[in-house]
Amino acid sequence: MQEGILRGSPAVQRRAMAKAITLLESTRADHRAQADALLTALLPHTGKALRLGISGVPGVGKSTFIEALGMYLTGQGHRVAVLAIDPSSTVSGGSILGDKTRMEQLSVNPNAYIRPSPSSGTLGGVAEKTREAMLVCEAAGYDVVIVETVGVGQSEIAVHGMTDMYCVLQLPNAGDDLQAIKKGVMERADLVVINKADIDPNAATRAQAQITSSLRLLSMHGNPEHAQHNAALWQPKVLQISALQGQGVREFWQTVQQFQQLQTANGRLAQRREQQALAWMWERIDAGLKQAFRQHPQVQALLPGTLADVAAGRLAASTAARNLLAAQAASAPTAAKSDET
Repeated sequence: MQEGILRGSPAVQRRAMAKAITLLESTRADHRAQADALLTALLPHTGKALRLGISGVPGVGKSTFIEALGMYLTGQGHRVAVLAIDPSSTVSGGSILGDKTRMEQLSVNPNAYIRPSPSSGTLGGVAEKTREAMLVCEAAGYDVVIVETVGVGQSEIAVHGMTDMYCVLQLPNAGDDLQAIKKGVMERADLVVINKADIDPNAATRAQAQITSSLRLLSMHGNPEHAQHNAALWQPKVLQISALQGQGVREFWQTVQQFQQLQTANGRLAQRREQQALAWMWERIDAGLKQAFRQHPQVQALLPGTLADVAAGRLAASTAARNLLAAQAASAPTAAKSDET
């Protein structure tokens, strides 16, 4: 699989990438061990791609925009990988994974790779293994990796913690002026793109002006360096485009390149990736501890009765949580002592 990703023919490489990402997404313990070994082997070949996060509300045209951008970039000689996250049903757990069907031209482009993945209950608009999938794409030689989040609201900003540039798509008539200054996605955006500007040019122009002033206000209160408009620091920008008409895509990419050049020169890009890698490690530690807690013998023995007591109102949820944590902690020294003997 490793050789197929690094040195395989286009067809072999695609199959190897698909198998690798499926392996990464598996929850089986033996698959997890294989996936860790694969990532360790691929890691020296990663880190050379531009990681671009695309977010926005449902219906804003993320897939249409990504296809237009992807076709433009492949025409410029780039290799583009798209990791599209599809929401999973809270009832059945299933996911349609239909983003690929909305990118008909890009999906058959030999210089593009599209991988839809289910969110599987993960919050933040991305999937649990999106970071690992990005590394696979980079190792395969894709120099632009785009992460398309699920249709998000005002607080799903997880993609900001795994990409070099975070772009938020907005509609011309997204709401009143107050919407533009709400904290959350707008506060973290490096670039705001007003899509479907051709439908109502006047509304798009008003939205651009409102969001531009709002971003300036947010940066003034949230970052003193931005308030001084330091030329060495990136100032969030607002663009108008029409992805369906192909208008503004070239200008968008030029802005992305400006961001990349500035952030590379001032060292912020490297710093951002270092912080993301450390945050990723702690996130995996948190997930591993939670899984180990659920699988602990003492916890499993107490859990059915505890759940029944909490559900019946005989025991407070906070007390139940402390009891279970105490049961796990009490058996830890015994386990450590038995290991030594």
